Amino acid sequence: MEEMYQDCREEGKNFQRLVDIVEKLRRECPWDREQTNQTIKNNLIEEAYELLEAIEKNDDTAMLEELGDVLLQVVFHAQIKKDEGAFDINDVINHLIEKLIRRHPHVFGDKDVSSTSEVLNQWHKIKQEEEKRESIFDGIPRRMPALIRAVKVQDRMRKVGFDWERIEQVLEKIEEEIQEFKEAKSKEEMKHELGDILIAVTNLGRLTGIDPEEALHEAIDRTIRRFQYIEKKAKEQNKSLEEMSLEEMDRLWEEAKSKGL
Repeated sequence: MEEMYQDCREEGKNFQRLVDIVEKLRRECPWDREQTNQTIKNNLIEEAYELLEAIEKNDDTAMLEELGDVLLQVVFHAQIKKDEGAFDINDVINHLIEKLIRRHPHVFGDKDVSSTSEVLNQWHKIKQEEEKRESIFDGIPRRMPALIRAVKVQDRMRKVGFDWERIEQVLEKIEEEIQEFKEAKSKEEMKHELGDILIAVTNLGRLTGIDPEEALHEAIDRTIRRFQYIEKKAKEQNKSLEEMSLEEMDRLWEEAKSKGL
């Protein structure tokens, strides 16, 4: 037990040292001093995606690095708010602790649950009561990647019974939206119909159990690999890509595809 408390004290000291370093940077570094929550907000998104990539690669070294970068963003944002007199990192931590305890009454209270689905249903119910949501869509960030946001919106509608019954219905809807896109008379109408096509395709992924975000990422990876094959062949022929004809590139694309790239 004493060893556990010793570990906790060391972690606490290290965390406080990090907070002190960020506070010092805000006082003495011109760049850090000039930053606001607005100017560094995109850094948090970038670091989160770099962490996600490290997790997907199961790269422990990269995860160690990227988790630190994400933690820095949290501490930095909190320090800016402390400088403004709004709150500090301790307020953030205390708020999180209270929320975790409140949303896990089966661990910290006398509630009984027997499955993961019951835990999730209880979590969402407590969360909805806390936030006093007026709409089923409240709490879905607009800045979330569009495909992920679409799935979350569709899931919320599904929970209240508004959903497709069969995959065939979604396929028919996709065909309908494509036809409407073909009939569009202006760029604005085309934009509208393209959005409807993407929503319908997202529904198809959700109903088939395929994450559309992951499916698109993998498709992009395939696109990059196949085009890199074209780049490689162009170099072997001492050609620039601009010197290659579309027919040549199409042939190499199909060649790359046949090789499983």
